[in-house]
Amino acid sequence: MKRIASFEVDHNTLTEGVYLSRKDGDVTTWDIRFVKPNTPPFLEMPAVHTIEHLFATYVRNSRFSDRIIYFGPMGCRTGFYFLTRDMADEEVLNLIKETMAFIAAFEGDIPGVSAVECGNWKEHDLPTAKQYATQMMHKLQPKTAADMRY
Repeated sequence: MKRIASFEVDHNTLTEGVYLSRKDGDVTTWDIRFVKPNTPPFLEMPAVHTIEHLFATYVRNSRFSDRIIYFGPMGCRTGFYFLTRDMADEEVLNLIKETMAFIAAFEGDIPGVSAVECGNWKEHDLPTAKQYATQMMHKLQPKTAADMRY
């Protein structure tokens, strides 16, 4: 079988940040790395789940809601994939920064946390999710669109 594009990237050279992973027509896949690959500790699943709920809710309610395709975790627990349509690199980076600030400051009930709305609704960790988002927010602060390449 042909190797997929994400396996062509040398994960030993990646650091935390946002990277343009691939473009498929008008859809762009962004690689949001919270953790340097192959360098434990990896993201804890309850916090990953909470970030997924908060990030997806925020971006799907943003001014770019009609351009958001998907947000979800990487199986390696180092970050997330974020798929967008027809957005400039700077718009994506700014939206991710805004979303990290939203998660870092979030108080209250996590959206979509009930047995009706979620298939694993009890596995959440807001304090750790906020910690991860705060760390990522600081890592992304100095970044520009020019930094979003492998």
